[in-house]
Amino acid sequence: MDYAKLYEPGQLNLLFNKHTFFICIAHGVYTSFALFFIPYGAFYNTAGEDGKHIADYQSFAVTVATSLVIVVSVQIALDTSYWTAINRFFILGSIAVYFAILFAMHSDGIFVIFPNHFPFVGNARNSLSQISVWLVILLTTVVSVMPVITFRFLKEDLNPTLTDQVRKLQKARRKQKPLQNYMRRVYRRNSRRSAYAFSHQEGFGELITSGKNITMHNSISWIENLRKKTAETVNSFSSDRTVKL
Repeated sequence: MDYAKLYEPGQLNLLFNKHTFFICIAHGVYTSFALFFIPYGAFYNTAGEDGKHIADYQSFAVTVATSLVIVVSVQIALDTSYWTAINRFFILGSIAVYFAILFAMHSDGIFVIFPNHFPFVGNARNSLSQISVWLVILLTTVVSVMPVITFRFLKEDLNPTLTDQVRKLQKARRKQKPLQNYMRRVYRRNSRRSAYAFSHQEGFGELITSGKNITMHNSISWIENLRKKTAETVNSFSSDRTVKL
């Protein structure tokens, strides 16, 4: 409840409305065009490193599907503010499961069991062994994700939301907290060292008992000085009285 205003966007229905819906639709259409036409243009009338034609339907499908999984995973990573072991497990695990299923569907074993449904034996291995295919996947991922990164960067810099401001404040506090803890440890260490050194220093007992702090005048104690001054005052008063009489 430190930042109660963070609940206002949900209460006011600002997180999902018509404007947000059409933005998501436009983003989906753009990503779909990028996922389809970039591999289509790259594979159009091209050959692989071995000189064979790679512009077959199944190679195109493997490239598009792999690009889609990577783009979605990158998008999820961008939307994740707090990383935990569970997040890493599911994001990386989904990619691993996809490749496991992909190679299983193009393996000899699945072809023996279902020869009519999985006739493309070894196509995934042959397609993903081409460097050009991975370059197409990389280009498709960059083109699909770059507008999102640019839009969020400009929005956070020019018109940050309350969530962005709170996130920056929390990051600044995390950076300052180790420095404050270090300064406290240094201060406590110096304080303990000063107290330890002070406890082993020579005190003022000897100075007090020696009487050196008492002001001396001509090696006569202060009591004798007081008596002398009193006698002089009495004599002066008596002589003044005698003169008047």
